[in-house]
Amino acid sequence: MRHPLILALAGSLAACSGGSSGGPASTVNSAATRAPAPVLMPSQSVRDAGLEGVIGANSAGLLGQFGKARIDLKEGFARKLQFADENCVLDIFLYPLQSGQEPVATHIEARNRQTGTALDKAACAKTLRNGAKK
Repeated sequence: MRHPLILALAGSLAACSGGSSGGPASTVNSAATRAPAPVLMPSQSVRDAGLEGVIGANSAGLLGQFGKARIDLKEGFARKLQFADENCVLDIFLYPLQSGQEPVATHIEARNRQTGTALDKAACAKTLRNGAKK
């Protein structure tokens, strides 16, 4: 009578530990975390809002437009470039669109340097471009 109970408990424990053997499931999951997922580009309306040449640009293109970055932060596959003057802070986030490709700008945030209040992204970019040309 004892044997069926022990076998039932052993079967239950084996079922709870599924996937811990390091078999194919764990290999697939770890491989998936190494490659970045494709990033979708923003809609055409975002690009037409005075941010032409920013969305889709690589870091060299952005540094050419805005000058030296105040912050250049790399985290995994992503990169953040921050440009600022006395009033405006522009954060540009770059991600590879496909595995193995160079990161490009996919997202932009702009804010007032003193208050943190959101600013018009295109106006901030224009101001920073003009300052970089001086």
